[in-house]
Amino acid sequence: MRLLLHSPVGPLLVAYDAEGVRSVEFWRQGEHPPADTRDAPPPGDALGRQLVRELSEYFAGRRRAFEVPLRPDGTDFQRRVWKALREIPYGRTKSYREVAEVVGSPAAVRAVGQANRRNPLPILIPCHRVVPAAGGVGGYAGQEVGAGPAVKEWLLRHERC
Repeated sequence: MRLLLHSPVGPLLVAYDAEGVRSVEFWRQGEHPPADTRDAPPPGDALGRQLVRELSEYFAGRRRAFEVPLRPDGTDFQRRVWKALREIPYGRTKSYREVAEVVGSPAAVRAVGQANRRNPLPILIPCHRVVPAAGGVGGYAGQEVGAGPAVKEWLLRHERC
């Protein structure tokens, strides 16, 4: 199932199945989504309704953590990084080096950056909470469709980081 959801950071194309959410993509405004995409979950789609509700609550400032089941595809290392990202509290940030230390690979700072870049579930897995130790916000997913550092900055301001 695919939903095209409107959000304060632009359209989000979300793919999920019975097991959980598989991907969140920043979608270029005005571009046509895949043919089977809906703008609301069909009746009886509990997971779709939960997903829409949780994202709406997050953007309204009423949700700090997501409970919807997530099923991202990735390597073992990527999944360890994504798990560590989910443990960064709302309103807080960590550096790439700190995340590398959490996953037990303190020298793998660049690999952590690449795992962040390949995060298939931005917002739900909060890769926006990882920033360079030297300051600034760094890059962000979806830059090719305009969802770059400005979106990351918006998310960090939204969470008051």
